[in-house]
Amino acid sequence: MGCLFTAIKGTRVDGHQFIDQAVEKGARIIVCESLPSTMNPEVVYVSVPDSSFAFGVICSNFFDNPSRKLKLVGVSGTNGKTSIATLLFHLFRNLGYSAGLVSTIENRINERVYHATHTSPDPLQLNELLAAMAEDGCEYCFMEVSSHAVHQKRIAGQQFSGGIFTNLTHDHLDYHKTFEEYLKAKKSFYDQLPESAFALTNADDKNGRVMLQNTRAAKYTYSIRTSADFKGKILESSFDGLLLSLNGTEIWSRLLGTFNAWNLTAVYGAASLLGVENSELLQQISKLEPVNGRFQFMKSPGGVVAVVDYAHSPDAVKNILQTISDIRTGNEKLITVIGAGGDRDRAKRPIMAAIAVSMSDLVILTSDNPRTEDPEAIIREMQQGVGIADSKKAVSITDRIEAIKTACAIARKGDIILVAGKGHETYQEVNGVRHHFDDREILQKYLLPELI
Repeated sequence: MGCLFTAIKGTRVDGHQFIDQAVEKGARIIVCESLPSTMNPEVVYVSVPDSSFAFGVICSNFFDNPSRKLKLVGVSGTNGKTSIATLLFHLFRNLGYSAGLVSTIENRINERVYHATHTSPDPLQLNELLAAMAEDGCEYCFMEVSSHAVHQKRIAGQQFSGGIFTNLTHDHLDYHKTFEEYLKAKKSFYDQLPESAFALTNADDKNGRVMLQNTRAAKYTYSIRTSADFKGKILESSFDGLLLSLNGTEIWSRLLGTFNAWNLTAVYGAASLLGVENSELLQQISKLEPVNGRFQFMKSPGGVVAVVDYAHSPDAVKNILQTISDIRTGNEKLITVIGAGGDRDRAKRPIMAAIAVSMSDLVILTSDNPRTEDPEAIIREMQQGVGIADSKKAVSITDRIEAIKTACAIARKGDIILVAGKGHETYQEVNGVRHHFDDREILQKYLLPELI
């Protein structure tokens, strides 16, 4: 009894349909965009322009506005969000600070780990999590901010101390419908930052400066290709790591690839803006470990290299393959195992396949998380991106275990296997059911059996 109910218009169901049911179950305050035709005299009805936004503010107020008790930094963009947020979390923990993390892989309050169901939780879950961080004495929180979260007002009511933009490429068009709407959703996060915050953008992305156009926050840039406030430069790149220059000072990192040079430069810039002293910062950056499921690297006794990565958008696939191409000598065979998720943006499927076959010696098209779709139908859509000239380089094996097993059987000393799409995930979702599945475990079974 005495509950508050907020009627939100969702993508499939309109919460206004359940107002009467909520009242019957004891709701005494109804927040809605459209008042019902018949109103209960014992109920307070609050009409608002945007129920989603109002719900975010209500949740923040209910938990005593926890974001104001933290330095909350949001990371937004198509690729790199998880890596940058996670690296920042570990950096600040290693520096001795109490910190929280909200990410695709996991949510953390210092050393306590909580399962993540979405990249960005709903307002009630988010504020409860942030309140627990504040209660535990956290000074910082690093949070992935997805375009869905911005569009659905999941971050309404939050006070951010900073925002980091990574890049913007083809993804989530099943939800946003057009690239322009996707860009608009991303940009609105930076538009809402307060004057007291910083906005750090990737100057190497053509949309980087667009994000800063209307922000009130202090504007900064990072880059590995052009002049910027925080400038990274790759000096050496191998499967052992990166020799990187950050604003003129050299550091060695165990992280691999060009995209991690961007990530580390963004981390360097954000930490600097948060007041970390430069010499201590550079020392700690050099100690950072690779993020789970992001360019995870293993090598068999027979000399076969395997890489597991979460790449599941055209640009991410291109970046990971380009990173491998930059490192390889050219004599090795590159075998790519890749699929595409079901019930998601269908337009990117043939594009991802086209990129994979153009940059690999052999591509095995397989199942990812088919969800409610037929995995073979998804693969057929991917095959549309394979031209006649490349048709001999692409084979289809629907069963993902068999696909990875085949790649391991084909590979010889020096060859490279990339298993893309699922990264850190430890499940495969089929017809609404999640079954245990871990690309890394499958690779170990067939490539590194002595480790099992």
